Amino acid sequence: MGKDVEVAEHGEFSAKDYHDPPPAPLFDAKELASWSFYRAIIAEFIATLLFLYITVLTVIGYKSQSLNDPCGGVGILGIAWAFGGMIFVLVYCTAGISGGHINPAVTFGLFLARKVSLIRAVMYMIAQCLGAICGVGFVKAFQKTYYETYGGGANELAQGYNKGTGLAAEIIGTFVLVYTVFSATDPKRSARDSHVPVSNSIIYSTLQPIPIM
Repeated sequence: MGKDVEVAEHGEFSAKDYHDPPPAPLFDAKELASWSFYRAIIAEFIATLLFLYITVLTVIGYKSQSLNDPCGGVGILGIAWAFGGMIFVLVYCTAGISGGHINPAVTFGLFLARKVSLIRAVMYMIAQCLGAICGVGFVKAFQKTYYETYGGGANELAQGYNKGTGLAAEIIGTFVLVYTVFSATDPKRSARDSHVPVSNSIIYSTLQPIPIM
């Protein structure tokens, strides 16, 4: 009963003006026969492919341009904006199809909260990983020399930091992202612009570990 009412400003009880969606079933066989399920998987694959393709190219381009000129390239802010900007666009495009996860951490968190079924979570994460592999594969195919020279844009610990510090930075950044996703999609908000706070969280989460990695 306590979940069905809220206390109003004057101490009176009133019905909630929102409805919590029912928890997703652990396994829903009906999903496997639905075209929307496979369309969502394709959307996650394409979105993750595009995200990795653009962001890895941005990092490699920055490293190549700033090699001889420390002020060359897009800079750290440019990298962060590339990550956040791509999430802004891709979540906007895929939110109505797949929910716009584009990250296994987001999918896993939503699964633990019973927002998605087990089969959907597994298929999303497979599609995301395959999309990431293909996105980076395109980068290597189109810019092989730069890709190999700059290590594929992979993170490297800065001098003076150990692996524990790098791991902590990644955990904090991932927490900020997943926490923002849960807050932005809270049914109490009835919001249709969740891509805005989520993309901003990506910008800040990207800026946070850059001095370390």
